[in-house]
Amino acid sequence: MSEPLFGMPGEAVVADVGEGVVHLVVDARLYPLEAVYAASYVFIARCWVLLDKPEPDRIRVSLTSKGEGATADDLRALVGEFGNELLSSAWRHEITKSNRAMIEAVTMQAFAGAMGPPSLDELAAFDFSDEPFDDPLGIAQSWEEKYKKKPAAEPDGGG
Repeated sequence: MSEPLFGMPGEAVVADVGEGVVHLVVDARLYPLEAVYAASYVFIARCWVLLDKPEPDRIRVSLTSKGEGATADDLRALVGEFGNELLSSAWRHEITKSNRAMIEAVTMQAFAGAMGPPSLDELAAFDFSDEPFDDPLGIAQSWEEKYKKKPAAEPDGGG
């Protein structure tokens, strides 16, 4: 028998305590499907997760307890934790989407570095005439340049 959970919005969350299942309706315009997948994945070890799309802008998430005798409080906690994870997943999705170009650039550099040093042909074709970059802190200085010995002061020959 489905019933609303105390403290949860009745139009979005209903539970069947006897079956140990709670149904949460998620607004797909607010939470992208990728975020729903990510949040659901976190919960697959703790409960059975079923996703359904009863309407174009709604995703129904059914969380069924794997253990026996789930109480209304257990189901309320499960929905609350799922809601927090859903929000966190949506935020991570938004950050990833807005930083996609930087993530791709860093990934490509990592792959390029993993390919090893350039060949002699690649070095021969490289344009070394580029202007040097600004280095006001001297970070790009070689060890030899930074710690070279200063010439000893010549003794004063005066008398």
